[in-house]
Amino acid sequence: MFAVPSIIRVAHLKNILDQPNFRTVHESLTPRLGGLAVFAGFMSALTIFGDLSNGVQQLLAGCIILFFIGLKDDLVSISALKKFAVQLLSTGIVMFMADIRITSFQGIFGIGELQIGVSYMFTFLVIIGVTNAVNLIDGLDGLAGTIVMIIAATFGIFFYLYGGQAYGNYAAVAFCMIGGLLGFLRYNFHKATIFMGDTGSLLCGFIVSILAIQFIEMRQMPAAPTVALGVLFVPLFDTLRVSFIRILKGVSPFVPDKNHIHHRLLAMGFNQITTVVILGFINLMVIIFVVNFSAWGNLNLLLSLLGFSVVLSIILGVYKSRGANQRLSSKV
Repeated sequence: MFAVPSIIRVAHLKNILDQPNFRTVHESLTPRLGGLAVFAGFMSALTIFGDLSNGVQQLLAGCIILFFIGLKDDLVSISALKKFAVQLLSTGIVMFMADIRITSFQGIFGIGELQIGVSYMFTFLVIIGVTNAVNLIDGLDGLAGTIVMIIAATFGIFFYLYGGQAYGNYAAVAFCMIGGLLGFLRYNFHKATIFMGDTGSLLCGFIVSILAIQFIEMRQMPAAPTVALGVLFVPLFDTLRVSFIRILKGVSPFVPDKNHIHHRLLAMGFNQITTVVILGFINLMVIIFVVNFSAWGNLNLLLSLLGFSVVLSIILGVYKSRGANQRLSSKV
């Protein structure tokens, strides 16, 4: 909270500002170094008060590496290949040095324990996928921070209540993440005076992915893998939906556009604050649903999430079509 005003001032003096373009919502030059403050708050709190055993030390090492590549990208922009290489390095540290990985599907599609090679490969895909999903959802004032806080709070409560010696210190990871974000969100809600940038979004996504993996491995809930998917619903739904639409159009899923879920809600006429509240509410309701009905089992819960995703996609598509028809009529 104390760091952000200084960062804003320096960013304006040095002209380190985010330029509005065809796919951004903001209309003025805005600093995008908010991740610096999030990183400082998170790291200082966790290293002073947290227990760094059980893989947390390696998690912090991965965070430091991602912090520097995100900072460089916010300052001078770097290629996607370089960012991917650094994400690969950070993922390797937590997987191979701390042995943080998904070892079982816990009955989804009849699959139990995973072979070690499959375990490493799937864990890699999960960490990279979740990290970039959070990065992609960071397109609206306060959106990524709000969603990550909801996710971190959910995982943190479970680690605090059921973590024990093996996973209990991950509650501190989650709550320190929330603390870092609270100080930042003071300046990031509409109308934002600073953005999270890749520094913050990559950091948040990486931490959230590790929390999700450790939640699954804790095995304190029925259908833990599907519950974790529900906790991560908004960023995962948005990423999968946008990628699917791009592939149907015959373009690369990595080509940016304005078809994210927050763009669609804005096109329906909602303002930025209302859009953030709606998406936060959706994520919270899905979390409450998967937690309360976890006894249904992985398959039934997964089918429920899939059904809700299809309905939500249809609603977004129908409103998109109506909006396009209305614009066409007005032009005629």
